[in-house]
Amino acid sequence: MKKKTEWNNLSTNKSAGRLYFIEDTYEAGLVLAGTEVKSIRRGGANLKDAYCEISSGEIFISNMHISPYEEGNIYNLDPKRKRKLLMHKSEIRRLEKVKTLQGYTIIPLRLYLVRGRVKAEIATARGKKLYDKREDMAKKDAERRMKRSLDY
Repeated sequence: MKKKTEWNNLSTNKSAGRLYFIEDTYEAGLVLAGTEVKSIRRGGANLKDAYCEISSGEIFISNMHISPYEEGNIYNLDPKRKRKLLMHKSEIRRLEKVKTLQGYTIIPLRLYLVRGRVKAEIATARGKKLYDKREDMAKKDAERRMKRSLDY
């Protein structure tokens, strides 16, 4: 049997690249209920406003919305509850040090499957200022114009 080299993306945070400078990325497991996993596999996860916070040596993902599973009945949980991330202590300490720096935050970039387990790719990020966003838009616009001129 062939091993899959490509991960099965379930959800991505499309606004992360526009709003933040991405520094380092980490992989973390998620503690989820069964109905949440089923809902995520159907595409019911939204990472748009999600962020990570560290408290008492544990890391949690907050404000991530997972839609309730239709066939879940009484087993569905609160869609925006805090969910624990599974990481090594050394990684959590490293993230905690970075978070104390001015302007840094920890955000989730995407959710994906690895051997049937839902994993989250999280990153340390620094917020962009308005002039940084304008600069990025100008670069993209210039690249688009150059590409158009080469096509003709």
